[in-house]
Amino acid sequence: MEFEPWMLLVFPLFFGMGWLAARIDIKQLVDESSALPRSYFQGLNFLLNEQQDKAIDAFIEVVKVDPQTVELHFALGSLFRRRGEIDRALRMHLNLVERADLEPEKQQQALFELGQDYLKAGILDRAETAFQQLHDTSYAKPSLDFLLEIYQKEKDWLKAIEVTHKLGALTGESYAKPASFFYCEMAAEELATQRPDQARVHLTQALAIYPHAVRASIMQGDMALAEGQADQAIEAWQRIEQQDAQYLPLVAERLLQAYCLNGQEAAGIAQLQRYQVEHPSLDTMNVLFGAILKRDGAEASYELVRDELKRNPTLLALNKLIEARLLENSLERREDLELVKALIYQRTRSLSMYHCTQCGFKARNFYWHCPACHGWDTYPPRRTEETGTQI
Repeated sequence: MEFEPWMLLVFPLFFGMGWLAARIDIKQLVDESSALPRSYFQGLNFLLNEQQDKAIDAFIEVVKVDPQTVELHFALGSLFRRRGEIDRALRMHLNLVERADLEPEKQQQALFELGQDYLKAGILDRAETAFQQLHDTSYAKPSLDFLLEIYQKEKDWLKAIEVTHKLGALTGESYAKPASFFYCEMAAEELATQRPDQARVHLTQALAIYPHAVRASIMQGDMALAEGQADQAIEAWQRIEQQDAQYLPLVAERLLQAYCLNGQEAAGIAQLQRYQVEHPSLDTMNVLFGAILKRDGAEASYELVRDELKRNPTLLALNKLIEARLLENSLERREDLELVKALIYQRTRSLSMYHCTQCGFKARNFYWHCPACHGWDTYPPRRTEETGTQI
């Protein structure tokens, strides 16, 4: 490409256009900065110098002068709450809630943030009041979620059930399962105060709203067995196979006990053996091991565990197999096997725990309500070795 003299005019032109654009951007920036209230810069300075109280006062003054900076209020309030500075978050959001000139959407947002502040501070009654005022707003769903959390903290199960109905109507989703747990909690409270008739009513309500409520069936069986009604207990626990068979190991020992009370030990053992074939579980196997050892002797219990180990090889089953062999008095090298069993036991202690799928909390006992994350039905009724959970 050959050089043309007119090109000398292009370079100054581009330079001038760039200079003009820069001038316009700088002028716009200066205009926007000058439009901000002086309190805004004071607030930033106080915040940078960790003078939070003075910063809050300055930013409140900013909002009074320029309502467009209200988003700054929300951002700072949320920041304070996340940092655990609840008093400062409350001041920020209370100021917004009390402003009569704030548009309705911003008022609702401020009230929602204020409710979260109260909840974080443990002031549950004020948090409840704040969230209740948002039932006809765009914050209705998250507000109901927080109300459900509050009522569970307060163990106000009737209100919690009422919230599940509202959530179901609002979202079109089913909240029957958590509601069934709340009915079970009410039944447990009635049993603790020696009112079994009321407890039965709540368990019936739990099954009516959620037919797969395993916990309600387990509690009905426990009540029947405690009253000496073994047939009713067996019927309640057998229902679990249709509801969710993985929970059968939780009642295996009690189920066998009920059969024994009826003089039907053989039928009970046969029932558990079928469960073990169709729904294998280490807990069911342990119950069978004890029952067959007592009835048929060490060799029969050994064969039971050996067959199970072939089907489902686990360290827990291996530990039980060695235990069965140790029961034979004529066994040679008994000390060696006891040493092996002790070593396996140390390893299987962690493998025999229950594990919350929501937060990872591990426990020796089974929980319907996780003591760590407070999730409902987050524990699979299987030991960690069975679920493949890494410890």
